[in-house]
Amino acid sequence: MKVTIENKKGLNKDVKVFVDKKTMNNYMDEKYEEIKGTVNLKGFRPGKVPREVLKRQFGKAIFGEVLDKVLKETSTKALSENKIKPAGQPKLDLKTYGEDKDLEYVLSVTELPKVELKSIENIKFDEYTVKIDQKETDKRISEIAKNQPSFKDAADNVKAKEGDLIVFDYNATIDDKTFKGGEGKNTQLTLGKDLFLKGFDKQLIGAKKGDEKIVEAVLPENFPEKELINKKAKFKCSISAVKNPDEVKIDDQFAKNLGAKDLNDLKTLISKQINDEYKNSLDRLTKNQILKEIEKFKVTEIPENLLAEEVKILSQGMSEEDAKKSKSNFEEIAKKRIKVGLILNEFGEQNQIKVTEQELQMEVQKQIQMMPGQEKMVMDFYKKNPSALASLRGTVYEEKILNSIKQKGKSSKKEITKDEAEKILKDSQKQELDTNKEEQKKTETKKVSPKKTVTKSTKAKTVKKKTKKVSKK
Repeated sequence: MKVTIENKKGLNKDVKVFVDKKTMNNYMDEKYEEIKGTVNLKGFRPGKVPREVLKRQFGKAIFGEVLDKVLKETSTKALSENKIKPAGQPKLDLKTYGEDKDLEYVLSVTELPKVELKSIENIKFDEYTVKIDQKETDKRISEIAKNQPSFKDAADNVKAKEGDLIVFDYNATIDDKTFKGGEGKNTQLTLGKDLFLKGFDKQLIGAKKGDEKIVEAVLPENFPEKELINKKAKFKCSISAVKNPDEVKIDDQFAKNLGAKDLNDLKTLISKQINDEYKNSLDRLTKNQILKEIEKFKVTEIPENLLAEEVKILSQGMSEEDAKKSKSNFEEIAKKRIKVGLILNEFGEQNQIKVTEQELQMEVQKQIQMMPGQEKMVMDFYKKNPSALASLRGTVYEEKILNSIKQKGKSSKKEITKDEAEKILKDSQKQELDTNKEEQKKTETKKVSPKKTVTKSTKAKTVKKKTKKVSKK
C-alpha cells in the first residue's frame, strides 16, 4: 500500500491510497479459497469446484466483498499511520478498481484541529460544600411527621369535624337501583380533603359512630361504568368509626418506620439528604464554570463540516428566511460548542478516559429509578434505541472528563450555609433569566433587521449541545 497526502488546505486534505494488483489478487485468492469449501454445485464434489466456475457464478459478489474489506482496512491504516483524525466521515472517490487491476482511491478528509490543553491546569472554579444546621434537619423531620398522619379513636358521641378520619360502609343507588361499583366496606376518608367524590366528605361532617347518613354525589368522568358517568347517586353510609388526628411522636420508633436504625440515624440520613439536594445544584454551577472557562481556549480552526452540521441543528424548526438571517449568530454559537467538544474529547483521549459497560448500566439504572412504575418501558427504550444509549454514554463520558479536569484545575473550596447556597442558586437563576430575556429581545430584533446580531442561546441549551460533541467512548 502506498499513501500520498495531497491538496493540503487548512484542515482539508486528500489522502491518495494505492494498492497494487498483486496484493488485490492475493485478497481475491484468499476469498476464493474461503468459499471453495462451502459452495455446493451440481456435478462437483464439495471443495472441488474450479475457480473459473466460481468466478462465473459468484465473481461480482466476491469482488464486492473483497473491495469492501480492502477499502476499510487500508483507509483505516492510512489515516492511522499519518495520524489523521477525521472530523466526520471522509468522502471516498474510487479512481481505479476491478479484478486483476490495481486499486486506487482518494479519501477527502476534514481533519480535527490540534488542541492545546496546557492551560487546563489553570482553570479556576468554585467548589461548594453545604453545612447543614441541626435546626434545618429537625425542621425537615417535623415536616415529614406532618405528612405521616396518625389517628386515635374518638369517643362514641363525638361528631366528626374537618381533619378527622371517618370509617364507613356504603351502598349506593341511582334512581333507587343498585349498580356495579356502588358498594364499599371499611372505606376511610379524611374529611376536608375532598378525595373521594366531589363534595362527598363535607356531607359527613357532624356524623358520629353508629350513624347512618345519606350522601348524594355525581359519579366522575373516570367512573368504570361508562353509562353511569355524570349521574347523581345516593350513598347510604354506615359510620363504624370516627378518629381524631393524633400527634406523631418523633422518636426511635418513628425513625424505624421510615427505615432508619433509630432517631439519631434518621437525623444523619436527613442531613445528608438536604446536603445532597444543594450539592447537586451547586455541582451544576461548578460544571458550567468549567465549561465557560473552556470556551475561552483557542482552537486554530473549526472544521467546516462540523460547523455546518451544528448550524443546521440550531436552525431546526425555523423558516428558511429566519434561519438565513440568524446564520452568522448561529455560527458563533456553533463554534463555541464545537470548540468545547473538541477540547473535552482531546482531554479524554490524552488521559485515556473511557466509559465501561458497568458504568453505562449504572447510569441506565439511575434513569430507571427516576421513573418508578415504568422500569420496563425505560429498559426497552434503551434496548431498542442504540442512539439513545450512545447519547447516555456520551453524558457519562463528559461527566468523567469534567471530574478529571476538576482534579487538575484550581479549585476554590467554599463551605457555605444553606441560606448562602440558596442565595447563590437564586442569583444564578436570576442571571440566567436576565440573559434569556436579553437574548429573546435581540432575537426578535434580529427578525426585524437582519443587520443586527442575535446573542447566544441560553446557558442550559449551550451545555446540552456541548455534550453532543463529545465522542462516545
